[in-house]
This record gives sequence, structure tokens and C-alpha cells, in this order.
Amino acid sequence: MGARQVKSARATALETEQRHVSRVYARLDAERAAAEDAVAAGPGAGGGAGFQARVERQASVEEGARRLARLGGVERALCFGRIDHRDGDTFYVGRIGLRDEDREPLLIDWRAEAARPFYTATAGDPGTLARRRHLHLRGRTVQRVDDEVFDLAGLAEDDRAAIVGEAALLATLRRGRTGRMGDVVATIQEEQDEVIRAGLHGVLVVQGGPGTGKTVAALHRAAYLLYTYRDVLERRGVLVVGPNATFLRYIEQVLPGLGETDVVLTTVGGLFPGVDATEADVPDVAVVKGDPRMADVIERAVRDRQRVPAGGLAVDCDGMTLRADEDACRAARDRARALRAPHNVQRRLFVHEILDALALDRARQYDAMVDEPLAELLEPGKTPKWLQELLDEAEDDPLLDAEDIRLSKETLWQDPAVRAAIDALWPELTPQTLLDALFSDAARLRSAGAVLTGAERALLERPPGVPWTVSDVPLLDEAAEWLGADDPAERARLRAAERARAEEERYTREVLESAGVDESFIDAAELADRTTDHGPHRTTAERAAADRTWAYGHVIVDEAQELSAMAWRALMRRVPTRSLTVVGDIAQTGSAAGAPSWGAMLDRYVPGRWREQRLMVNYRTPAAIMRVAADVLAEVAPDETPPVPVRDDGPPPLARHVEPGDLGAALPGLVAAELAEVGADEQAGRLAVIASARRHAAVRAALPDAAAGATPEALDSPAVVLTAEEAKGLEFDTVIVVDPAGITAGGPRGGQDLYVAVTRATRRMTVVHHGDLPAALRRLTDTAADPR
Repeated sequence: MGARQVKSARATALETEQRHVSRVYARLDAERAAAEDAVAAGPGAGGGAGFQARVERQASVEEGARRLARLGGVERALCFGRIDHRDGDTFYVGRIGLRDEDREPLLIDWRAEAARPFYTATAGDPGTLARRRHLHLRGRTVQRVDDEVFDLAGLAEDDRAAIVGEAALLATLRRGRTGRMGDVVATIQEEQDEVIRAGLHGVLVVQGGPGTGKTVAALHRAAYLLYTYRDVLERRGVLVVGPNATFLRYIEQVLPGLGETDVVLTTVGGLFPGVDATEADVPDVAVVKGDPRMADVIERAVRDRQRVPAGGLAVDCDGMTLRADEDACRAARDRARALRAPHNVQRRLFVHEILDALALDRARQYDAMVDEPLAELLEPGKTPKWLQELLDEAEDDPLLDAEDIRLSKETLWQDPAVRAAIDALWPELTPQTLLDALFSDAARLRSAGAVLTGAERALLERPPGVPWTVSDVPLLDEAAEWLGADDPAERARLRAAERARAEEERYTREVLESAGVDESFIDAAELADRTTDHGPHRTTAERAAADRTWAYGHVIVDEAQELSAMAWRALMRRVPTRSLTVVGDIAQTGSAAGAPSWGAMLDRYVPGRWREQRLMVNYRTPAAIMRVAADVLAEVAPDETPPVPVRDDGPPPLARHVEPGDLGAALPGLVAAELAEVGADEQAGRLAVIASARRHAAVRAALPDAAAGATPEALDSPAVVLTAEEAKGLEFDTVIVVDPAGITAGGPRGGQDLYVAVTRATRRMTVVHHGDLPAALRRLTDTAADPR
């Protein structure tokens, strides 16, 4: 095909696809306008004032709001693919499904079964496809199309004359990083597609080395599950747990761009409502806090706060000393503990039992005050018979009846001294107050931490009021399980609200049935909530994020190898169905408290009932860099197989010798040269300097204009200074690794940290070192002293 023919074919293809894309966007605009009209009209617009009319109007608003939210996130690259079957059928694939005015399909949702050949067809196994076409849009304009032809004879003559193309996946990978995860839905490959479309139930482990697209697969899996199992997941939601806030910022636009908005994104440090921990403990402390024995420590710490005073309880009240003897206090404690309830709920029974004992003691003392003066007036043996009978009857009568006891207990509970005395025996606790008191009191730690060694207990000691760390959050969650909350007024309110809501739901379902509305389209329970409660509407994601006890329909954990055993306990509470997607790479485990193997963490909860799928193709890292990474992997995890790179482009990685004292002079020029190579601007080119802990401060001082640390804002900067831990899960066009020997020596899993550092680059990598290079980097050769 000559140059003129190629140009003509490209122009014809662009014109053809632009016509269809314009129709798709016109339909998107029409559906947005209809949804906006429904929302703007509101539930009070028109119709009658009865409950049925309100439900029907609210149903329209509810669906309009849902649809508007989904339509609002899919503007960019709405239509990205086309598949032509040999039988002549053609389908366009996009972020959502759209139909024209005649209900004919304009766009197939990428999650639909009809779209699956777009991802799974290969030259060796094309199925029924004759051609797969990738559409590249800028705004609403088709800029380029790429064709993969599987059966030329299966195409119509006009289509054969308009074949154009370049490998879509590699074109995507050559684009510069922009601080957000790129538009990858169009380039999902077959092994990733198998992960995405795996069934909902059970635990799926996605083990994949650097650049294998495991995060891509996990996020698209979330969207696919919500689409396929919407009736199961829409009310319970999906939780996605990432390693840090930077990572969440990196991926935050992927799910909305796939048409899904009701997904909670968080880190382990954000799992406990009201706490957003970002600081990490030093490795030794993190190991102790992550150990499953900490569950026993916290249980003992709670029980240690349920005291029986030696010799019983004595409290001064209204001029007298009231007592509950030791046996009565022990019986009250044991009866409270026998309840199948957490500490703060058990406390209610304990308080009542102790108040009973104190009320009876006060009654005895009042009775004695009356009896003693009378006894002094009577001579022994000379008490009249009638008076003796009255005294005997008084002794047989109870001191207080039920109403007397109730009133006496209420009076006693209002006395600050009584309340303080009981609180000292069985205090009402929050997770924060429990742990703060435990870690700041050596005696409490010694008592509760009997399962720990003295050295381990010493690592946990700290002053009161210290900010919470990421490793503390699972401990707070564990404490919350043991403590619970006791709020009788709130319980009564919730019971009344639940009865009212159940009645509203019943009636709402009847109205929807009479109106012919499919409940898979509008949920009766949620709609009943909306029509009953006139407060601000909260999405599933908003309600779930605020509720520590929320049970999710599915949980996705990225960089899951970093989670400690205690973090896994906290996570498993949030998914009682054990429906999880666990994503990570054991070879990249950097946390000292992290997973030595998947079985070590998962067999506690689903013994022998989890399945593993491996991703073995590296789409991100050029082969020259991956060869260096493979050498590092062979040293730190010799049993692991490195992923196979598909790219063999870009310059080889280089090393540069720089003495520590010369970093300030050398780094700025090196960074400037690298940014010039990758064309850093708002749309392309991102650079990371990944430094060891011992050189981190010097690197930051040398690069004052670069962003630093695992903050979301760092991704908006052309250059950022990170540790290997902070860089986990991210990718950059060019990476400068400073002090590889220091990274290796920086912790118990320093070799894994180095593996992470050398696998972040998509185009270029330079290693800055002093002294000898680590043996694992023997492939690298030093460059000249000047920046290249």
C-alpha cells in the first residue's frame, strides 16, 4: 500500500469512526440532560401529596441522581474500541453502555460479555473476530485508530481498504506519566481480563511482579463486579485498600472513569473512622504491633480494667461510708463478664449490681440509725410482747421494695463520688483511651502483655498523647471490638427508627410493584430511607466510610503483602463473606511486619480455600531495566520468577558515582537533564528520586523545588523525592535511585526495597552511588562525571 493509499485509508477510518463517536456523545448529552431534569425537578415537583406519589417522584430523582453520577465520570475516551466479527456484526466498546432512540446498541459496556473478545482475542486464538480496532480520542475528536486484523477475508471490501494501525498497548505505555493512573481500560490484556472477570465468591490472590498491571486488573475487577453483581454489591459496596494516600490519588479517577462511584478508597491508616494515620513505626515496633499476639494483649488490657477491689468497695456519700464487700464486687464482675457483649455494654450490668449493693447498705445503715436509739430505751428482757412482735415483723420485711431500690440507685448514681468509685472499677473506655493508657503505663503493659517478652513490651512504651501510627490503627480496631459502645437512648431511637423504616420499606415495595418498577432498577429499601429521612443523602461509599462495623460486599487490597497479621484481622471483620481480591507481590514485601507468604496470612481465615492467579507479563518496564531488576530479585527472592517484559525500547540503565558530599552539586543537573529527556510538563514526564533513609535529607536539600514524601500533591510535581516504601505502587517516566547500598542496608527487608526502587521506571533509570555498587547491580556501568 503506497503512502497515498495509507493516507487515504487513515482519513477514511477517522471519518467513519468520528461519525459514530459523535453519535455516541450526542446520546450521552441527551441522557445527561434527562437525568439533570429529573434531579432538578426534585421529589416535590408535581403530582399528589400522598406517600405513593412521593415514592414515585423520589424514584425518578433517585435514578436520575445515580445515572447522572455515572454519566459524569465517563466523558474522557467514552468510546475506545470496535470489534468486527466474521459474520458481519460490529460492536463499539466503551466505558458504559448506551442505546439510541430506537433502543439499538450504540456502545457496549466494556464489562458486558459481548465486549469480552475485545480483550481476549489473540492472533493465535481470535475466536469469531476478524478485526479489533482501538480508537484514540482527544476530547470528543478521534485522533488515531489502530487495527489488529485477525482474518482479512472476514472483512468487507470497504473495511479492508481502511486498515490502519500501531500496537495500542505499547503506544499507551510510551505515553508520559501524568500523576494519575492512565486510561488503561482499552488495553487490558488476556491474563488481566481473566483476573477481572473471575467470580465474586472466595479469595482471589493476584500475584504479579512489577509492571504486570495487577493494580489495573484489580480496579477494573471492582468495576466489573459492581456491574455484574450489582444486586449483591450496590447496597454493601466495595472497599479498596491501598498502601498510602499518594497511591489513592494515583488511582482515584480510574473507577469514576469506568462508571462506578460507590467505592470506598482508603489505606490501612484510614480504616478506623476518626483516625487518619500516615506515620509509620520503626520496623521493630511495627513487627510487635503487627503480631497476632497483640489481640491477646488487648483482650487482657480490657479485662484488667474490670477490677475487684481488695477488701471490697467503700465510698463516702451523704455523711456515711457505703460498702459493697469483695464477694459482692466479684459476683457483679463475673455476672457482667458472662454476658456475650463487649466491655462497655457489660459495664451497664456491673454498674447496676454495684449500685444495688450500695443501696442496700445505705438502707441497712438508715435502719440501724432508727433501731439503735429504740434499743437503748428498752431494758433487756422487759420489752412488751406487742412491741417485740412489731420489731420482729420489721426485721422480716425487706429493707427496700423495687421502687425504693430504683430511686435509691438513681440518687446514688448522681453522686460524683459514687460514680468515680464505680468508674475506677469498670470504666467506660474508648479504643483511644485504652491504648493510650496501656502504652504509657509500664505496669499495665506488664500485666496485659504477659505473652510478650520484656524487650517487646519496652518497644511499645511511649508517652501519652503521641499521634497514632499506621500500625496502631488495627489495634484500635481490635480494641473497639472488645469495648463496644453503650448508648441506651441511641439504641431506643434506632429500634423505633428501624420499625418505622421497615414499615416504609414494605409500603414502598408495594408502590413500586403497583407502578411496575423493577426493584433491580431502584432498590425499595434505599428508596424508603430516602423518602422517610429528609436529611442530606449519603451514598453507599459515604455511609460505609463512616461506619466501622460496615460489612462490605467485596474488598480489594493492593500491595497486600505489606499488611501485618493484625491488619488482616481488621480487614477480615469488614468482609464476613470472605469475598476478596488480594493483589501484590511477595518479592516486594518491604514491611518487617508484612507477609512472608500468602498462606501465612490467609490460611488463618480461609484455610486451603483461596486461589492464586499469577500475572507474568511486564507491560511497564523496558527489558534493559528489567534485566537489572531480575538480578536483584534473584538475590532477595530466588524462588520467585521475574515477569517477562514486552518492551525492548529506551536506553540502558546507568550508574553514576557521586560522593555523599557532592550530592548537592550533582543532583540538580542530573534531574534537569532527565526531565529534559522525558519532556516534563503538565501532560507528560514525571521523575522520582528514590533515596535511602540515610541520604534522604541530603537529597531533599539538594532538590528544594522537588516535591517530597507520600502526599497526594506530590504527584502534580514533575519531580518528587521518595523512599522506596513511598514509591511502592507508583510508576514514573524516569527514576534516579540514590544510594542503593543504603537502601539494602536500611532494614530487615532492604533487598526487597531495592527491588521496588529499580522497577518504578517506564523509560529511563540512573543509579547514583558512592563506594562499590551492590553485587545485584553488577550489570550497571558508571557514566562520565558530567550529567548526560
